[in-house]
Amino acid sequence: MTCVEDFRRLARRRVPRMFYDYMDSGSWTEDTYRSNETDFQALKFRQRVAVDIARRSVRATLLGEDAAMPVILAPTGLTGMLHADGEILAARAAERFGIPFTLSTMSICSIEDIAAHTQRPFWFQLYVMRDRDFVGRLIDRAKAAGCSALVVTVDLQVMGQRHKDIKNGLSTPPKPTLANLAGLALRPRWCLGMLGTRRRVFGNIVGHVQGVSDMSSLAAWTTQQFDASLNWDDLAWIKARWGGRLIVKGIMDVQDARLAVKAGADALVVSNHGGRQLDGAPSSISALPAIADAVGGDIEVLMDGGVRGGQDVLRAVALGARGVMVGRAFLYALAAMGEAGVTRCLGLIANELDVSMAFCGRTRIEDVDRTILLNPGVFD
Repeated sequence: MTCVEDFRRLARRRVPRMFYDYMDSGSWTEDTYRSNETDFQALKFRQRVAVDIARRSVRATLLGEDAAMPVILAPTGLTGMLHADGEILAARAAERFGIPFTLSTMSICSIEDIAAHTQRPFWFQLYVMRDRDFVGRLIDRAKAAGCSALVVTVDLQVMGQRHKDIKNGLSTPPKPTLANLAGLALRPRWCLGMLGTRRRVFGNIVGHVQGVSDMSSLAAWTTQQFDASLNWDDLAWIKARWGGRLIVKGIMDVQDARLAVKAGADALVVSNHGGRQLDGAPSSISALPAIADAVGGDIEVLMDGGVRGGQDVLRAVALGARGVMVGRAFLYALAAMGEAGVTRCLGLIANELDVSMAFCGRTRIEDVDRTILLNPGVFD
């Protein structure tokens, strides 16, 4: 395995189609999903030579936490259906590598599962549901587990349509249709893993919501519970209930970035939800510079979407991101090779970041700025 693409190809062979497609798809035409990745390539590096680069460091500080590199494992739903106990494995890999891990509300492994299998505090991502009592108890559970940051996702008030999920009849566990059974028969490694774990439903939800004993359909839950009335005033209640570091994820507009600052957030994430919500929206990397210029002096600006290697991390940092969330890259590795895959993936990203930074004549990640790029204004 030499790059993220190697993991992606192997993951496609090892994971049932419905779960692979859930991971590797966007909404409607998937234009924004593709742009998230391809727009990075428009940014060209300025190569420097004969600079003393003998001692280098890509270590960073993210929300007051020391990190081995400016990378966070992003919150991703259904991770535990790509590999048995997937969230636990990814969290352990991140902990050993020395970077933050973010658990999704829509995870298979619960908050308590992650806390029981790790020593380092992790981040928790919150979806705001109509059932505010459930939301409050989720926040309390994250506090009890020692989570060091709460990531509130604000771009999923309604759900974008992903054609592949509809065609595949996405559910967890998979419905025993003829097509699904045939697909599972071709994935014996995945099936054995799932037979060996009790974690096959949404661990943060099942057993914690009154009247809900089974979560056979992700679409049904989101349709019923995601709150279309969510607004900036709700952040005050969440911030007061949480009482710790608060991150707002899903910002793509300068005006919304300023509102996040006004709401008292400690950080924001420039993100279009991996191209899974508003198709036709700009890529995250193209939205980053204006937002970083507008509020970077007031709030930590993170970025998410399309990162496939260390060079993408370097480009994002150059355009003003304090750190970068990585989602699909680590999911490919997890689906392909489990915990060892995630560890290997993080190593590849770190090495590519370090070597590319060196070629640009820099020795510390905090010294990286737009001058390492030949065309930093390409997205102006």
